[in-house]
Amino acid sequence: MQLYHHPYSLDSQKVRLALEEKGIDYTSFHVNPIVGKNMDDSFFRMNSSAKLPVFKNGSHIIFDTIEIILYIERIAVVSVGNNGIAFSSEEVIEWMRKIQEWNLKYFTISHIPNKHSLFVSKFARKLVIARMAESPNLASAYHCKLREAYDTEEKLKNPDVLNRNKEHLVQLLDEVETKLNETTYLVGDGFSMADVMLIPVLVRLVLLDLDNEFTSSRPNIADYWGLVQQRPSYKKVIGKYLNGWRKRKTLIKT
Repeated sequence: MQLYHHPYSLDSQKVRLALEEKGIDYTSFHVNPIVGKNMDDSFFRMNSSAKLPVFKNGSHIIFDTIEIILYIERIAVVSVGNNGIAFSSEEVIEWMRKIQEWNLKYFTISHIPNKHSLFVSKFARKLVIARMAESPNLASAYHCKLREAYDTEEKLKNPDVLNRNKEHLVQLLDEVETKLNETTYLVGDGFSMADVMLIPVLVRLVLLDLDNEFTSSRPNIADYWGLVQQRPSYKKVIGKYLNGWRKRKTLIKT
């Protein structure tokens, strides 16, 4: 089994947390979007969305984050039988989808200085155009990515889009806060794949120095955040990138 990912990719973090929690061995391939490796034709032929992560098991290739996590869960159940591992409940899957619906990209870009966001946007467009020239047989797929880049730029100029995005996050966190009144983790007193989906969202708020506004102000989420940071999976996948000076380095690279 192979995972094409990057340590700073939010969805990659979700999948890697799931792999660690389920104890699944895999071969790791770093694909660095910061220098455009996700746009190289070798990767683009496998996944024309150019998004990370990609999970490959033999000829079976999965691009959707939730589908990857549920597939990992099936592998874990088959590997150990019924020895304490169960499939995610409908409630867990509902929370997974609810968390995934929030658009982190708009939120992140809207909370960094304009000069940096403009540089990233310009770099992305130039990169797609260059790859289109190098691989003319993939031109139509690259052209879709170019339209997507322009579309994202336009949406980021629209205050209504950004306000709705923030309201979506606030509503999500309010629901989480209410839920944690009743349970230790997001769905019950046991850690689940719903928590795997939520943790990287909280990490991104910390990286953007917005944790005081969005998480610390919600006491249940604040307690939950302290709890999940103690898990071995968190320490291996995320924790080492948030300690001291590494936090700023991680934000810049993200």
